[in-house]
Amino acid sequence: MSKKVLFVLTSHDELGNTGLKTGFWTEELAAPYYTLTDKGVEITLASPKGGLPPIDPKSEDPASQTDATRRMDSDDVLKDKLQNTHKLSEVKSEDFDAVFYPGGHGPLWDLAEDKVSQQLIVDFYTTGKPVGFVCHAPGVLKDVKINDEYLVSGKNVTGFTNTEEEAVQLTDVVPFLVEDMLKKNGGVYSKIEDWNPYAIVDGNLITGQNPASSEKVAEELLQLL
Repeated sequence: MSKKVLFVLTSHDELGNTGLKTGFWTEELAAPYYTLTDKGVEITLASPKGGLPPIDPKSEDPASQTDATRRMDSDDVLKDKLQNTHKLSEVKSEDFDAVFYPGGHGPLWDLAEDKVSQQLIVDFYTTGKPVGFVCHAPGVLKDVKINDEYLVSGKNVTGFTNTEEEAVQLTDVVPFLVEDMLKKNGGVYSKIEDWNPYAIVDGNLITGQNPASSEKVAEELLQLL
């Protein structure tokens, strides 16, 4: 019986008021997608608006390409899934064994504020199912509470660092800084050197620091499954 994992992508494409575009980070979808599907996991894609989610144009740069993104470029099955992501309001946690959120800056605007997403994470988490987030995606936990306590409170977590955000010169553009938010909400935040792979597991909660950590998060997710 193959395991089923829900991937939740952003529908947001405006980078604050810079006039630039954003979305999800390709590598953070591609690497986990193949890490899991190559092991027989079935993946369903969803986003707040459904349909084709925006790709962060910077993640299409030649410098950002990896084996996984190159594989995605010629993968018609995955491209078709992307064209037709399910509406987030129409998916239910009971149909899946775990949920995973790829990063990119987009989620900081829509998924971080999305009540449907917040409830979905609570549903997965409280039924003992793994919830995974990488890079900016831990930002979607900003307002997620269980019994009036922030989900990240007292948990070992990581996420995109303040210095990584400075390096991409978006500190003053993003609605909030992932590292600061996780600490403010009581998370036991840790990180390693910027841009290096780092993922932390605390119970069923898995978080990864940056794009380089996406495969690690997927491998940890696979372990929990």
